[in-house]
Amino acid sequence: MARSVWKGPFVDQYILKKADAARASGRKDVIKIWSRRSTILPQFVGLNFGVYNGQKFIPVLISEDMVGHKFGEFSPTRTYYGHMADKSAKRS
Repeated sequence: MARSVWKGPFVDQYILKKADAARASGRKDVIKIWSRRSTILPQFVGLNFGVYNGQKFIPVLISEDMVGHKFGEFSPTRTYYGHMADKSAKRS
């Protein structure tokens, strides 16, 4: 179920503070975040975020196409190696 429009998008406050500080300094450092549930806002465009996937921080450069999506969508938590049964069937 989607979030109500009158509430607005959810973003953790510490991400807004870190993004404002990065914009003010003008540095292109990676901003480490743990909040995969936060929504990407237009003011994040052009910034580098390191989104934690449970094991390491995945660098994500925010573009205009990502606005409105969640940070977790761009940091996969599982590695898909393919179907092992299919590979053994192809070898035979």
